[in-house]
Amino acid sequence: MAKKQRRKKSRGAAKRSRASERARRARAGRSSAKAALARLVVPPKVVDPRVAQVMKVYEGAMRHFNHQNFRRAKEILEKVLAGPSRELAERARVHLAICEQRLQRAPAVHLRGADDHYHYAVSQINSGNYEEARAHLEKARKLAPKADHVYYALASVAALTGEPEEACKHLAQAIKLRPENRYHARNDSDFKPLEDDVRFQELLYPERGGARLTELRT
Repeated sequence: MAKKQRRKKSRGAAKRSRASERARRARAGRSSAKAALARLVVPPKVVDPRVAQVMKVYEGAMRHFNHQNFRRAKEILEKVLAGPSRELAERARVHLAICEQRLQRAPAVHLRGADDHYHYAVSQINSGNYEEARAHLEKARKLAPKADHVYYALASVAALTGEPEEACKHLAQAIKLRPENRYHARNDSDFKPLEDDVRFQELLYPERGGARLTELRT
């Protein structure tokens, strides 16, 4: 009888020992898993504030580039070249070359009078080639300085390329030469970027609250 009790106790001790070993291995496994996760956590990358600032400048240049405002994009990209980031400088150098190429591209057709330059410019606006359109509108303006539709088109290009002051200046001249342009501009989607600009609103709605027409240099 005593032998049977000892065998039972021995088997019970063995079971407890095995259970204890399994629990120890489970704890060890959880500990190893935590350690592995800890190794996977990557500490946040510290960004040089100067690089972050240049990145914002570069992003602004790319917005102009994507809108084909190559003249403005070129001016901003040149600032990126002098920044502390070699990677951004290399990107800027590539886009600068494209800007210079686009700005130097000669027109594919022979244009003579103001109307030729104007109609060609309108076709370029419709194609999104705003800088080429601007160049031909400036030529049209020199040939026909009293042509209201040329000033109106120049205002459209400036609005589309993010130059509100220039847009309002040209639109003011277009309205001065032909007041009906005020009503055309109210429903023109080209001027949507200016809809919250106070100067633009004064140009289109001078009667609101006694607001006067903004005086812009022509």
